[in-house]
Amino acid sequence: MKVFGIIPARYASSRLPGKPLRLICGKPMVLRVYERALKAQCWNQLVVATDDQRIKEVIENAGGIALITSRDHSSGTDRIAEACDLLKLDDNDLVVNIQGDEPLLPYKSIKALVHTFKTGINASMGTLAYKATDYEEFNNANVVKVVTDRDGNALYFSRAPIPHTRETSTDGISFLKHLGFYIYPVRFLKVFTQLPQGHLENLEKLEQLRALENGYKIKVIISEVDSYGVDTEDDLARVEKIILERG
Repeated sequence: MKVFGIIPARYASSRLPGKPLRLICGKPMVLRVYERALKAQCWNQLVVATDDQRIKEVIENAGGIALITSRDHSSGTDRIAEACDLLKLDDNDLVVNIQGDEPLLPYKSIKALVHTFKTGINASMGTLAYKATDYEEFNNANVVKVVTDRDGNALYFSRAPIPHTRETSTDGISFLKHLGFYIYPVRFLKVFTQLPQGHLENLEKLEQLRALENGYKIKVIISEVDSYGVDTEDDLARVEKIILERG
């Protein structure tokens, strides 16, 4: 069993044009993601899957590996599936979907996610979540929340504040903030991309609900650190500020 990290990087973005190439402290975001993912040190190969030659050149000029994939994919998962075909991966290989807009990705948590699946687990795929307490994030529809059963399997993902509490106090809020990283065997990725979009998936615009709607288990591993996605100019500024503060 081999482990592959694949970073889908689409050039177009409605809210942040050319997002993968936007500079963060002078370095393209996609390169920051690639270099930080390397720190997990659990890969047989780490690859960027993109639809743009400029992104490919940024990665290759830094000594990395990048593949050109179709511009017609509607999701990063579909782009990763094409990359798996191009790389001719075995059905038993593990693939980690590393979001290309997470320049502060928790590489130690990703390594733990990989270790959990390599040792064997009763789930079709896995993901990360962070125990958060920020009330504004809890009520922010752009922050996805997840609730799990006692074994750590996802029951539901939502943009709504879940679990709902009847108490009105903002004190003591605790919830699982979903971090958008996934792991799955290649064989399940092939199954997943052939499943029709589900009703809940279309309502929430959350692709992972397709797996739950079709009865597949998603194991949720708790990350010790948070991650910050970049979708807007404000997100870009926040991440740059964090990087500067961390030196």
